[in-house]
Amino acid sequence: MRPESGTVFTGIIEETGTVERVVDDDDGRRLRIAVTGFGAFSHGESISVGGVCLTVEDWGEDWFSVFTAAETLSKTTLSAVSSGDRVNLERALPADGRLDGHVVQGHVDTTTEVVDIEQVGEDWTFTFALPDGHAQYVAPKGSIALDGISLTVADIDDEAGTFSVAVIPTTYELTSLSERSPGDRVNVEVDVLAKYVERMASYDSSVDSAGGALDAAE
Repeated sequence: MRPESGTVFTGIIEETGTVERVVDDDDGRRLRIAVTGFGAFSHGESISVGGVCLTVEDWGEDWFSVFTAAETLSKTTLSAVSSGDRVNLERALPADGRLDGHVVQGHVDTTTEVVDIEQVGEDWTFTFALPDGHAQYVAPKGSIALDGISLTVADIDDEAGTFSVAVIPTTYELTSLSERSPGDRVNVEVDVLAKYVERMASYDSSVDSAGGALDAAE
C-alpha cells in the first residue's frame, strides 16, 4: 500500500482520466488509463490515481498503465473500477513546486460511504460516514483527502456518525465527485500531521507514566 514512501502530492487534481482497460490476475490488477493533457511520462514516476500512489509501468501519447497489488485493492475502491470509469489524477509534487492543497501521500487509510449530496446555491455539500477506526483524525476545519482531492472538513455530526465538506463548482466539475451518488464509496487519506500529533501525545504519556512509576519506586 505504500510503494512510494517519499512521494508527496497536494490533493489538487490535475485531470480526470478514463479507465480504458482492466486486467485481473492472481497478484492484483493492471489499469490502462486514458489522459488528454498530461504530456510526456517517465518510467517509474508516481501518479495519484483516485488518491492511491501508483507507479507508471508503460505509457503512450495519451495513456499510461499502472499495476495495483492485492493489498492495495483490498483497502481501496480501485478493486471496483471498470472500463469507462473516471479517476482523479495528480502527479507528484516537484521539490520546487507550490503546495496549494495539503500534504497528501497517496497512502489510502480506508474507504467510506457517501451519505448525502446537496446543492447549495452554486456549491455542493457532500456528507460522508465517519470512517471506522479513523474518526479521531477528522476535525472541523481540518484537511482530508477523498479520492485524492484535498478538502476541508466543514462540519462533524458525532451523533449521526457523519462529516461534511463543501465543494466548489470547479472541484465538482473537474473531478469524479460529479459522478458520485449516496451509497458510493470513496478512498480516504486522513491528515498525516494528525497521526504524528497522536503518536507524539501517546509517546509523551508513556514517558510520563514510566517516570511516575520510577518516582513511586524510589
